[in-house]
Amino acid sequence: MEMKAYLSELGRAVDSYLARCLHDSNVPPMLLEAMEYSLLAGGKRLRPALCLVWAEMFGARRDDILPAAAALECVHTYSLIHDDLPAMDNDDLRRGKPSSHKQFGEALAILAGDGLLTEAFGLLLSTKAPAEQVLQAGQRLALAAGVSGMVGGQTLDMQWTGQGQITLDDVSRMQDLKTGAMLQASCECGVILAGGTKADVQRASNYGIHIGRAFQIADDILDVTGDAKTMGKPAGSDEDKGKITYPSLIGVGPSREQAERFRDLAVQALEGLAGPQADFLRELAAYVVTRAS
Repeated sequence: MEMKAYLSELGRAVDSYLARCLHDSNVPPMLLEAMEYSLLAGGKRLRPALCLVWAEMFGARRDDILPAAAALECVHTYSLIHDDLPAMDNDDLRRGKPSSHKQFGEALAILAGDGLLTEAFGLLLSTKAPAEQVLQAGQRLALAAGVSGMVGGQTLDMQWTGQGQITLDDVSRMQDLKTGAMLQASCECGVILAGGTKADVQRASNYGIHIGRAFQIADDILDVTGDAKTMGKPAGSDEDKGKITYPSLIGVGPSREQAERFRDLAVQALEGLAGPQADFLRELAAYVVTRAS
């Protein structure tokens, strides 16, 4: 199956699950509306797709892993809601719509993010896999989403915005935490829940960290070269806010070369793997560098 068709198929499966997964809880209607406003607003569904593809490659059934995949998307969406807040990145547009705090106010946006983060772990715990594997996946997700991962990366991003003396190594470290950690964990969780070996998990980890680097550099390039209508969010916002990125330090051309280098390293991590899932992952590595949004 062609990569984009496969990605769309995975996205539809995830969207269908997300559309019903919060309705089993006793959520106040106003909060449910705010949570689903962002959660069901579309997007690439890259994190759940990575989880599902790696799990399927090692023999898991898609339906069994969907709760974990949905959990990853809930964590990602919570992070977007909170990142958009005035106290953080202060963005008014997300996925082509007003961001959560513009639509519902800051207080409800914060609660919607909080709700998605905590619901994520309930979803993960409902995954149909041996308890030890679910526990290991939960530990991995907590590490990637927390202070040693995404939250830590956002802290560095805020700390370094507008600052001089920030190096390319600093930017790489921050991006590995803020973006790469969750993409890496998405790959790892798929293999863990499918019962893969430590070597299998390490292979997925290597793929995830490198595709995460390629993805974020490509995102930074799009902020310079893209347009808001295509991306569904403001263009040029990184420069306006004084954020330090690959393009701001070394320019667009060299940044694209770095993204391609990390793409190649991600593909190298797949050596020896065959089948439709491996083919998808190879094509996905190329896609994240050349995408327009």
